[in-house]
Amino acid sequence: MDTLSLVEINHYIKISVQGFFFFGPVCLFCPFCFVKNQKMSRLSKKQPSVCTAAPLTDSNVSQKLAVLHQILTSCLGPSGRLKQIHNDVGGHVLTTSTSSVLLKAVQLSHPVPKLLAAAVLNHTSRFGDCGLFAGVLCSALLVEARRLMVEPPAVATVYRQLLGLCTTYLTQEDCSCKVRVEFSSSRDLLTLTRSVLTSKPACMLTQVEAEHIVLQVVQAFLLTVPSSTTGRVRLGTAVTHLVEGQPPMASTALVGLLVDMPEQLRAADVERLGADLRVALFSTSLAGDLAEEGDGSLEVHGETIVEEAVLQQLLELGEQLVTDGVRLLACQKVVHPVLRHMLRGRGLVVAERLGLALMEPFVQMTGAQPVATFQVAVPFSCYGCVGTLGVHRCGSRELLHLLPAGDPAVCTLVLCHRSETSLDELKVTCQTAEQVLRQTLKEPSALLGGGCTESHLASYIRHKSKTVVTQATSDLGCSRSDYLLAAEGFCRSLEATARALESDTTVSLMDLCHAHRWPTSAAPPPGVSWAELVGSCGCGLISGQSNMEWTPLGTGHEPFPPAPLINTASQPHVLDSFPAKLNALQVAVETANLILDLKYIIQDKNELFSSCQSGV
Repeated sequence: MDTLSLVEINHYIKISVQGFFFFGPVCLFCPFCFVKNQKMSRLSKKQPSVCTAAPLTDSNVSQKLAVLHQILTSCLGPSGRLKQIHNDVGGHVLTTSTSSVLLKAVQLSHPVPKLLAAAVLNHTSRFGDCGLFAGVLCSALLVEARRLMVEPPAVATVYRQLLGLCTTYLTQEDCSCKVRVEFSSSRDLLTLTRSVLTSKPACMLTQVEAEHIVLQVVQAFLLTVPSSTTGRVRLGTAVTHLVEGQPPMASTALVGLLVDMPEQLRAADVERLGADLRVALFSTSLAGDLAEEGDGSLEVHGETIVEEAVLQQLLELGEQLVTDGVRLLACQKVVHPVLRHMLRGRGLVVAERLGLALMEPFVQMTGAQPVATFQVAVPFSCYGCVGTLGVHRCGSRELLHLLPAGDPAVCTLVLCHRSETSLDELKVTCQTAEQVLRQTLKEPSALLGGGCTESHLASYIRHKSKTVVTQATSDLGCSRSDYLLAAEGFCRSLEATARALESDTTVSLMDLCHAHRWPTSAAPPPGVSWAELVGSCGCGLISGQSNMEWTPLGTGHEPFPPAPLINTASQPHVLDSFPAKLNALQVAVETANLILDLKYIIQDKNELFSSCQSGV
């Protein structure tokens, strides 16, 4: 190959030399870039960056947002469609309808959908639930904004003001779509958990199985609530243990922790150990790996082999544990076979390969402090205690059951299912439900589910925007028509989110009194009223009455203020987490406003980086 100048060489970023790819500027003096008698197989010229002005008016961006909107909408609710994600060369197939799992697995190629997905994932990482609601509402707001003949910055300004109206209304004590969660009984906790679990069809549960799992999740949550109320109260930990191949009815919530049964340990041996057992916990490997010991020192005399010296130190550690009366040795990693054999012969139970996830719950339950080295004597203050040891059998598997000595509020939720795909989805769903219940302790409120909150809020905003339009246009500096058009688009987006709960055989109605969503099979034939077809609203709080009027959700009607429910003895059948849904509403509107404010998108086609600039 002819010699190139430095300017010419720096103009190329990818060079393949006999199958090896190098990225970045090429160096003349690097032996990998220029090897004698090596042939350059390909040179790729740097591509200029691409700047897209007003991205929402670009058909390519709009098409990608429409596809993402369709994907998220079709996943929402109990009738949501499952999505299968796999790469084009085979491998693991992921089946889910959960936003946190779906958006992590889907590869998005454009900055605008990536921005939307990142906002949803950040929300679910903090609140767990309502990720699909945030994604569907955000994309619906963008779709509506593109249809309006209003400048995007003006739409974003109106959206922001309407979000303030929503937040103010939802945080009021007399909000008609908010209910108080009562902790005097487990009814509301069961309803919240059931609403989360039944919204994920990939869990593949029958009604009986779903009710059983709901009971176990609530019981596991209650086990993490400490019974002592003196001093600072701290919630415990619920560890999820998966068992594949067993029916979901075998799932259970247990006090304490489950670990894999140590080799050659029998149930009869466990029963003879007694109670109040001293525990030693190691966070480092006890296999004799010096590479993990950092700055620790090891004295070797004469021609002593290093491996023998390490093993001797491990055995001395074992002798100390026996002398100190330790009955259970737990190790995050691996224990040397010789040390393990020696300890078992002296009556100790050795539980190894706990993993990082079990370390914090183990410390919380036993009070043991993790020891990070085997080269020094273990301080007596580092030991902990377990109440008793037992054996839990699940199918053909036997697990060592560690029961606490006091009330540390640590439990294990054993989840069983027939297939790996359903078990993975069930695990994510149950963890989301537990997160929702924890948030409910801080904010004991819930919102009506089944699309009733969305339709009610849309009716409230539609009426409220008509009454405050004069003051709002003066404050925001926009025209009356622009404000009303943007407000109508905001309400239609909320109604579209509620309609996303429809199945293939149902349509959504809205009553003209309380503005709840009512699912029904089809339009009534001539001479038949809606009251003869509807049963109850989406949340189950209201039953059909002959004196009520309905209209298809999302169609034109005169704005009206939703009437509050007075002296109702009914209980809602579907509830949504108040903190999660309120934050999801804020994330959806703020993310939509951020995208509406985008003036330029600058993309580096060399895939080194891409950036967005916001401007009015």
